[in-house]
Amino acid sequence: MSLSPLQIQDLLDENRAHECDGVGEDHVCVRIASIAELPSRFGQFQIVAFYNNQDNKDHVAIVHGDITGKEDVPVRVHSECLTGDALGSLRCDCRDQLETALRMIGQMDMGVLLYLRQEGRGIGLTNKIRAYGLQDRGYDTVEANLALGFRDDEREYSIAAHMLMSLKVKSIRLITNNPKKIADLRKNGIVVNGRIPHIMQANPYNQFYLETKARKSGHLIDFERTQRLPEQDDAPIVDGMNGQQQAVIRKAYDAYTKARKPETNPDTRGKLDAKGGKTQNEP
Repeated sequence: MSLSPLQIQDLLDENRAHECDGVGEDHVCVRIASIAELPSRFGQFQIVAFYNNQDNKDHVAIVHGDITGKEDVPVRVHSECLTGDALGSLRCDCRDQLETALRMIGQMDMGVLLYLRQEGRGIGLTNKIRAYGLQDRGYDTVEANLALGFRDDEREYSIAAHMLMSLKVKSIRLITNNPKKIADLRKNGIVVNGRIPHIMQANPYNQFYLETKARKSGHLIDFERTQRLPEQDDAPIVDGMNGQQQAVIRKAYDAYTKARKPETNPDTRGKLDAKGGKTQNEP
């Protein structure tokens, strides 16, 4: 059952003159601007448009069922990706994530997808294309952002948190592989009671991108479908081992770790030559 006409009118009336101290460090204030029906190939939804005092961008919530006042609402927070969402780029898994989330939520009793206008992990479309150019020259997705003067991920979720508050969602189960997203929403006042994994099948064009997100950005993606805990990144040195034993263990573990990771050159990583390409090895 979707939001009723009475519920929609109540939400619009409550938000028409809404003002608050805001959420997060930037005191983001959000209010619902409009609500409409959105039948789609993924299910029956309602779309909610929001105004905010922060970035003048049109963020929306795609809602299935009655989520107001509900606990443990399945929520996907999706950041805009023109090249993936609209153009079908194979360099990322954004379109697969978007469509899979909508299809999943459309089959549930209730759920919501927040579509945030945070293109390119928050660096914007033009800079994302610049980052793609660096990736074509050998950078990974994190190195490219850093080389352009950005952080690994420039996104933040105070607007998303206030959107959920405006919809009167009491608590959520977040559809994500990104623990930082969970932490950010919690920091901004959202009760996150669980995580629903959201892992897509890699293709030859985005395999390295996804591996980089897992290895460098902490995304919970296991390509070997085996449990890998953070402490497994350390060589298994235990008390009582002598120096020779420790050296043997470290050598074997270093070889194992190197075999699991794509080759990178630490001497040239993140450096640009005068033409914008990677610097060459020095003799």
